[in-house]
Amino acid sequence: MNHTESFLRLAEAARSRIRETTIAYVKQRIDQRETRELNLVDVREDNEWETGHLPAALHLGRGVIERDIEQHFPDFDTELILYCGGGYRSALTAESLQKMGYTNVISMTGGFRGWSEAGLPVVDEPSVADES
Repeated sequence: MNHTESFLRLAEAARSRIRETTIAYVKQRIDQRETRELNLVDVREDNEWETGHLPAALHLGRGVIERDIEQHFPDFDTELILYCGGGYRSALTAESLQKMGYTNVISMTGGFRGWSEAGLPVVDEPSVADES
């Protein structure tokens, strides 16, 4: 995807103020069956979610997450790992949630694209977690 320079500057600035994690770390957490403690949130658009998403993910698109996040995660200390297509929108969203008071928000670098390119498992049918 071609991003504008101004978008990249905005996203890079956000990345400097948030925590990030790797695809390998998220995969390890899923493999260790930590899905009960793993709050993996897909912040992509609805049409992106419908084409595939990570196992155990909840879909809260970037356009509604600030409005709906507290309904799903009322504890502001809950660990939330966010991902998008490549890692920029999730970084922006992580920064926004931090401003709301969430203290344990993490963006997954590489996003869904990196996950898919690594050949990792993808769910490509509607999920019961999709309530957004």
